[in-house]
Amino acid sequence: MPKKSPRVKPSTAKPGLSLLGQGPSRPKRQLEAFPNSHPQRDTEITLRCTEFTCLCPITGQPDFATLEICYIPDRLILESKSLKLYLWTYRDVGIFHENLVNELVNALSVFLKPRRLRVTGHFNVRGGIAIDVTAEYHPRRRP
Repeated sequence: MPKKSPRVKPSTAKPGLSLLGQGPSRPKRQLEAFPNSHPQRDTEITLRCTEFTCLCPITGQPDFATLEICYIPDRLILESKSLKLYLWTYRDVGIFHENLVNELVNALSVFLKPRRLRVTGHFNVRGGIAIDVTAEYHPRRRP
């Protein structure tokens, strides 16, 4: 069972979407979701962020990546603007690629409780080497 991520703060607003359509945006550690209208069906959702940035924890230099989040929702679907603002908070965070991808899997699996989740980070070339990191979440089958 994944641990609750210390970097995620669930929405404290009443059910609904508090970030969507609220004018200028700022980085925010608050994920939001809306109900899945078709929970009886496996619907695969893929979100792709082509402009992700964080910092190398050793040198402080920026790392650039394309993040791909692919999941099959159960009861909740992730709202994309809240994800954008959440990912933006990593811009000034020093974190290894492997830790980042696993931290995202932990946060999203705790928040969404999906049927399946896969996060892949395609990190740009640094020092002549590109790094792709993938981590997955598969909940135990329910009896």
